[in-house]
Amino acid sequence: MITERRNVAQNSYFCAFTFRKEEKNKIFPMYRFGKKIAVVWMLVVLLSVTVQAQINTDRVMNIGRNALYFEDYILSIQYFNQVINVKPYLAEPYFYRAAAKLSLEDYKGAEEDAGKCLERNPFITGAYQVRGIARQNLGDYEGAIEDYSGGLKYAPEDRTFLGNKAIAEVQLKKYDEAEATFAELIKKHPSYCNAYLSRSQFWLEKKDTVKALSDIDKAITLDKHLSFAYAQRAIIKFQFGKDYADALEDMNQALKLDPNMTAYYLNRGIIRYYMDDLRGSMADYDRVIELDADNVMARYNRGLLRMQVGERNKAVEDFTFVLKYEPDNFFALYNRALLYDWLGNYRAAVADYDKVLEQYPDFPDGYYARSEAKRKQGNLSGGEKDYKKALALYQKQRRELETDPDGDPEEEPAADSDKTRRESDKNINKFDRLLVADNNDIKSKYENEIRGRVQDKNIKIEIEPPFLFTYYEKEDKVRSNVRYSKELDELNRLGLLPMKLLITNSEASLSTPQIERHFRSLDDYSRLIGINPDNPAPYFCRSLDYMLVQDFASAVEDLNRVIQLSDNFMFAYFNRAAVRFKQIEYTLSGESAAAAPDYPAAALASRMPAAKPLSGRDPAAGASDKKLSMEYEMVLRDYDKVIEMAPGFVYAYYNRANVRCAQKDFRAALADYNEAIRLKPDFADAYFNRGLVYVFLGENQKGIDDLSKAGELGIVSSYNIIKRLSD
Repeated sequence: MITERRNVAQNSYFCAFTFRKEEKNKIFPMYRFGKKIAVVWMLVVLLSVTVQAQINTDRVMNIGRNALYFEDYILSIQYFNQVINVKPYLAEPYFYRAAAKLSLEDYKGAEEDAGKCLERNPFITGAYQVRGIARQNLGDYEGAIEDYSGGLKYAPEDRTFLGNKAIAEVQLKKYDEAEATFAELIKKHPSYCNAYLSRSQFWLEKKDTVKALSDIDKAITLDKHLSFAYAQRAIIKFQFGKDYADALEDMNQALKLDPNMTAYYLNRGIIRYYMDDLRGSMADYDRVIELDADNVMARYNRGLLRMQVGERNKAVEDFTFVLKYEPDNFFALYNRALLYDWLGNYRAAVADYDKVLEQYPDFPDGYYARSEAKRKQGNLSGGEKDYKKALALYQKQRRELETDPDGDPEEEPAADSDKTRRESDKNINKFDRLLVADNNDIKSKYENEIRGRVQDKNIKIEIEPPFLFTYYEKEDKVRSNVRYSKELDELNRLGLLPMKLLITNSEASLSTPQIERHFRSLDDYSRLIGINPDNPAPYFCRSLDYMLVQDFASAVEDLNRVIQLSDNFMFAYFNRAAVRFKQIEYTLSGESAAAAPDYPAAALASRMPAAKPLSGRDPAAGASDKKLSMEYEMVLRDYDKVIEMAPGFVYAYYNRANVRCAQKDFRAALADYNEAIRLKPDFADAYFNRGLVYVFLGENQKGIDDLSKAGELGIVSSYNIIKRLSD
């Protein structure tokens, strides 16, 4: 039914699989509307696990850990569910499932699973960590402290346990205990920057800005590339010292190190506003909106600034945008009403005033403004009525002030606070003040620190990952995701695949419907293979499904079969190399995590992306040098074959260079990156990686030049690295 032919004249590097138009649905039935396959592949796996429990549960656990490591959390949970259904007495699947739920911010589920893990094995220290983090996010600080203390019995030097325990003690206002825990943490880890940054928040909680600044200064001395340290020091100087110039300098430094952090632009906008730099402040809000078009705070503040500089129509646009997302934002309504009034749109102004005064019936400025709008509209009686109401309210407020000279502290803010309003402050008299976040203080820092990541938050310097063929990729707001390849375009036009195939190095995690779809697809292709085991097409399609559900071993097996049946199909060689490299990366990450002294919960740490081998880590650590060398060699041979068949396929050179970086063969890597850039002069990833290789080889200026080009082409982290190299 399906025939195979070689298209030597046009595409000698791959074998085209052709079939009659009416046979398409027979080949790819799972994507035909209205047809459902009853047997789901996941259930097939589960049934086979029951028959061969030991072998298959180990395999399913390994696939689940693959998914967890590559941040496919929903998928990983499905695999761990299978193991738990078959062997509910095992502790490990509960632990891994808890880690996945923690990453999905399912704190209650993570707490429950970590508890079940500890019931079965109380010596898995990572479970104490996961449950403690979950409890801390749920507000159960006592329970979190209990877990951290439990973990410290088995890992007394662990800085994550100590740091989170100290934060929980601060949250319970157990200041003496927190101070002692921070002291212990710093004594055991005197070079741990985050310890000083966390303790600086503690000192702020106690209103001791001198000690807070001292700890931040110490953190910066240890690592001058900590953007948060500069940002936090800027806020302290701004809020407590009123030292606006120094605060601006620190915030500028924070943005040099992390130019995509919207919170920094928002804060710098406030600092500039206090320095009467309205245009500079507005430019910061423009930048926030470029990075996050739906940022309501930036839109609101920009609207106020536009009012002040006379850009009234643009200000109306900003307040209208705010009201689209927050229809009950009466501050935006009132400001828009004033703008409509000034622009002569009295009907719209009165409509907005009506809504504000319904919410704030004792707001004299509102009645006075509405009286003027009604009068201009020709409604003299309505205007007079509002004017009298405003006058009465003004007189009432004057009498209350005479009776109570101290007044309402909300009405009489301290000096220099009259330019801003916190989100929770609903005093309508502050309608003309810039908005600042409620959590622009110690709480936001603590909340961020306990969100479930156990390693340091510092930016790691690592190469951009290799490319592969897949159906999904993450959206990048800075860079275009369209990557053209003549070979890929030709394959897609053949119509062999159920979806458009992409080439990307930014894979997207699957949603639940997508996971279910690809599990069904696996079963469908297995049926097709059973009917015609000599047709390579369904093997290749099934390999993509296996790869997407993180079953790398099965994906490689299918790609082996494709190559046996059609040895000039370039795409099979390319993806086989990419999947094998993923397997190597995952294996090495587990070994490095097991050896990491700071993370006794090796399994939890191993789910986090590890630093790539370029950083100087021995890629063969903990593994057989010979075995690892053979694995790398198999990957390289596949890329060699791709280049032989398609010498203009730029991604093969790039990927081969990445493998050579992993082998520390940097001169060979440079040659491949050079060729990739020659073939594709706007190849940002190749510039970035080549820049890092130059830096590693000590040729810093060449490295900076390449990183600058990569930044120009959209890899923003390049600027952070350039800053580090330039200091």
